[in-house]
Amino acid sequence: MTSRSIDDIRFDLYRNGDEPIGSPRNARAEQLVAEAEGTGDQPLLVEALIGLTIAYSHSAECDKMFVPFSRLLRMWDENPADFDEDDAHQLFWMFKWVSGDAMAQPQIPLASIEEWLVEMRRRYRIAGHSERAVHARDFEVARYLGDVERAERALSALLAADRDEMADCHACELHEQGQWQVERGDDAAALEVWRPVLEGRESCLHEPHATLARSLLPLVRLGRLDAARSHHLRGYRMARSVEALGSSVAAHVEFCALTGNEPRGLEILAEQTPRWELRGDALPYMEWMACAALLSRRVVDLGHGDRPVPGPPGRQWTAAALLEHATDEALAMAVRFDERNGSTRVSDLLRLQMGAEPLLDSLPLGLRSAPLGQAASAVGAARGTGARVPAVPGTGTEAGARQSAPAPRSASAGAPRASDDPRELLVRARQLSDTLHPSAGAAWQRAARAVEGGGGALDDGDRADLLDATALGLRGPGQRAADLLAEAAEAHERAGQPGKALVSRGRVTLAALRSGRAESALEEIEELCARAEALHADGRASTRQVATVLVFRCRVRAALLGAAADPHAEAARLKAELDDLLAFARPHHDEPGVLSRVADATELLGLLAAMDDPAAAVPLFTAAVSHHHASGRPWLAVSAEIQLAQSLLAQGEKDRATAVVRAVLDDPDRVALLDPVSRARLCFALAQAVSGQEGHEAEEAALLVDTAHYADLSGELPALALRARHHLGGLYCDRGRLEEAASVLESVLPDLAQTLGESDMVQARVWLAHCYTGTQEHRLAAEQYALAATTAQHWDDQRHHAVLTHQAGQALSAAGMNEEAVRAYEQAVALWRGIGDVGATVRALRAQAWEALGARGQSTAEALMREALAEAEKGLRDTELPEERAALGIDVGETHQQLAQLHLEGTDGPPDRQHDTDEQYAINVAAFEAALVCAGRAVGAFRACGQHGQQAMLSAELQAARLELALERPRDAALRTRRLRAELERLPDPDGTLADLADECDAVLMMAERNLPGR
Repeated sequence: MTSRSIDDIRFDLYRNGDEPIGSPRNARAEQLVAEAEGTGDQPLLVEALIGLTIAYSHSAECDKMFVPFSRLLRMWDENPADFDEDDAHQLFWMFKWVSGDAMAQPQIPLASIEEWLVEMRRRYRIAGHSERAVHARDFEVARYLGDVERAERALSALLAADRDEMADCHACELHEQGQWQVERGDDAAALEVWRPVLEGRESCLHEPHATLARSLLPLVRLGRLDAARSHHLRGYRMARSVEALGSSVAAHVEFCALTGNEPRGLEILAEQTPRWELRGDALPYMEWMACAALLSRRVVDLGHGDRPVPGPPGRQWTAAALLEHATDEALAMAVRFDERNGSTRVSDLLRLQMGAEPLLDSLPLGLRSAPLGQAASAVGAARGTGARVPAVPGTGTEAGARQSAPAPRSASAGAPRASDDPRELLVRARQLSDTLHPSAGAAWQRAARAVEGGGGALDDGDRADLLDATALGLRGPGQRAADLLAEAAEAHERAGQPGKALVSRGRVTLAALRSGRAESALEEIEELCARAEALHADGRASTRQVATVLVFRCRVRAALLGAAADPHAEAARLKAELDDLLAFARPHHDEPGVLSRVADATELLGLLAAMDDPAAAVPLFTAAVSHHHASGRPWLAVSAEIQLAQSLLAQGEKDRATAVVRAVLDDPDRVALLDPVSRARLCFALAQAVSGQEGHEAEEAALLVDTAHYADLSGELPALALRARHHLGGLYCDRGRLEEAASVLESVLPDLAQTLGESDMVQARVWLAHCYTGTQEHRLAAEQYALAATTAQHWDDQRHHAVLTHQAGQALSAAGMNEEAVRAYEQAVALWRGIGDVGATVRALRAQAWEALGARGQSTAEALMREALAEAEKGLRDTELPEERAALGIDVGETHQQLAQLHLEGTDGPPDRQHDTDEQYAINVAAFEAALVCAGRAVGAFRACGQHGQQAMLSAELQAARLELALERPRDAALRTRRLRAELERLPDPDGTLADLADECDAVLMMAERNLPGR
């Protein structure tokens, strides 16, 4: 016999039903079945078996549900009286799960599944239920078997049948119907079917989680990429911790594998470790393994087969090893299904899924992920160089010449012609090198292959140009570029081109600066300038070549300006050198190559001007852009265009900045030539320009996503990538896209403090806490508020610290963590007092009192509420400012009201002579008396506030009348309500608020008059 009572067991059954889905809940449900059986109470056993069946069915152990359900059916057949109305409803409701889930278990014969359907139909008819749910199960079976005709018949019957209490929820029905459209190849129809779920009009325990996952690939195939991105960010957060949604999580992995987001897919594998072992839920397990195999194959195909990847516990995995293991596991399970079904359909579909090719090269998600070539992210390692440094090595036209995109698409952009003639290819490559065209490197490679294919070889001059162009196309640290450029310089010398050799050596110096080697850069470039001027005097170096080396010297000096002992003196020297350069080049403006160097020098002057007078930089950047375009080299204008846009933004000229950036980004020929660094900066500038403009929120979000993507791709802009994601998270949060905001913000938190600073970290945590509050993850919200408060505790302005601590208390309260909330509010009280904000102190004390009621008891709570009252009254006495007096007067009245309510919390209701014990009656009377006193004081406090407190005063009067009525003082209550009613009639009521109060007043008056003596 059990040692526990039936009531105790039943209480635990209810409590276990509220536990999270998963193995611990299942184990507890099993224990409770054993205990219930030991009591001999059949209705209790029914409840326990129902609880166990539900627990199994919603978890990855759904294969275990058939035994307890079969037992319930036998008990129903033997004695339906053991089932109350709710139990009977649950029994028939669970029939649907059994019939549907049987298809997902390969060990259950197909004949048994068909028998379950027949039995379900028979029992539903006997019970008088609609057969809609039966048709839904028939539809699922037919879909799974690939029986199109049967599926169509079942779907038609389903839609024609009445919807009753046994029908599946509408969200689940729509999910299955949409999947059918996908299987038939109609993505658009599927999304139309799913619309009520995706728009939030239909939902349930697992919806929209599952539909968001299934919608991903249809959206990508239809080109609705913003929606696909959104559904992934929302849907994965919803599904990731739900054990029963293995298929949905697998769909997110599949999406990542087919959209160029392999690193994100690997992160999901790492986060979902338990799913490798959930073999009990056979179909989701097979889908999980298949999608893991697909992802692993993509990683292997991209050349990272030896990369460590997450996998089943117990060993270290590479992508190649996981591919083999996951493929074997998925196919082994598929074979079991095929053997059961008598076909090869499951294996055939699985092979197609695992062998799928990407739908896109890349779909930026806005998330921070480690590149495939590294095990951990290196994002955010260094701070920016700061606004006072006007230029860095590698910017300007040299950076603008770097290539990341396909060759340009029109002759206007200088695209290589489609010819295989080595002579034509060499001519074209030389032309592109001469203009520093981004596709010069590719053109030289093609020319070299053509020459070598014909048995020839490049001469020294051409080889030098090839090396120059290749070096200019490199990104990242400059050592490899420096080596190529040094080799190019030697080849130029051998070819008798000393001027070109000097330019290559100048680029070597800039490349060394990019690698952080600045010690001898200025000395080296000074020597090169002297040699260039000497060669020019002898006619062995052109004006363009000399101007180029002089520009390099100015760039080196600009890059070293921030570290100079006397920055102002160095800035003056730099300006003088730029003025001299412009004077030297002025007579040769008709030469396009020289005009481009004039543009470079003008841009550097703009950067210098921006240090002291940002407005003065605008015309200089404008001139630099104009010179580049006039030279016929618009691809070299990008750096100046970015600087111009940023300067205009700094001046608040958003429209002009927008026009500058759109002129580049709206030109497909120019976009094709942009390197990732320039693309990222342009996208961010445009995002800043459209920020806050009505109707541009979607564009801003897309631009921020692109900024982060191209910044990551460049490998050079970790701070910009982080800044873009920070803004994107905030934008999503402000727009109510909370799941997406949380996903983005969670991805950037690790690097924010060291890269962007404390204030950005605090802001990100506040946004994230707001997201968690909106998604009912209150414990996580409290954690973020607390961490933000810890960061802000050392700030001079302690108001931030106080606000964040107060918000942490609110989140802890919402999470049901009363004692922790009490401590948080206690700290907030101390902070508000330190600041001198009396109103905030009062509110924190009141909140602390309510939390203390549950954590520490009635007496502590009342003491804290009285402390709040004393604080408000003292503040009111100490101030003469009218606004402060009005606000504190309201605080006094509200605190009296809350103290009244707190008194009532210690009762079991109004005093009742007939039913209360003497002791309880005395307690109730005392509490209601005390509450009435507080209500009267609240009336007085609000009345003293005049017009500001009028509405609150009227409500407090009504509260006092109700208390008088509860204390069996109908005469007092009637007198008060008549007086209140008369006052209400005299007052204007433009919004109808007082009319509602008058109705309540009439109801109290009626009750009071009904209870007057003699009535």
